[in-house]
Amino acid sequence: MNAIRTTTRRHWRAAAAVVLLGTLAAAPQAHAAAARYQLDPEHITMGFLVEHLGYAKVLGMFRAARGSYSFDEETGALSDVRIEVDTRSVFTNHAKRDQHLMSADFLNVNEFPRMVFTAGSARKTGERSYEIAGQLELVGRSQPLTLTATWNKSGASPIDKTYVMGVSARGSFKRSSYGIKYGVDNGWVGDDVPLIVEFEAKRQ
Repeated sequence: MNAIRTTTRRHWRAAAAVVLLGTLAAAPQAHAAAARYQLDPEHITMGFLVEHLGYAKVLGMFRAARGSYSFDEETGALSDVRIEVDTRSVFTNHAKRDQHLMSADFLNVNEFPRMVFTAGSARKTGERSYEIAGQLELVGRSQPLTLTATWNKSGASPIDKTYVMGVSARGSFKRSSYGIKYGVDNGWVGDDVPLIVEFEAKRQ
């Protein structure tokens, strides 16, 4: 009788071990959770280029922007991207031109004080390169915009020891698709607007 009980216990233990091993094999591998990053307002460059009369391109920038995103450094997954730009901060090193850019002919900053880019996720195209397909909201309209981005570097800042991630991104859009058509038909002001985005972001 004791031998039967011992054999039965062994069978139950063996069965339990098989179930446990199967559960562990089926369970997803644990990895570090995605961290939230905030763009450092002191280290953001939001630049653009616009052709003037076909002679040359004017280099401009927005001097105030903020934003955040989630990034899992272990897997390289990038998600929940949001960048807000203060359109009143437009600057081209020419006061009269800047006032015109802020008018209803272009950015209409009184009615639309922000330009916003959002993306739910991104596609890795290389070890440190990404394609971020999102939406750009400008003067009350939203249109698709894709940024190509490079993850330059991550690590503790030698200045304040905060954990910093550096990114370079590029994109382009046609301003006429947002109804901003001043100077397009007569060729005075270019329609294509290349974007230059450089920033550092701090891990929260």
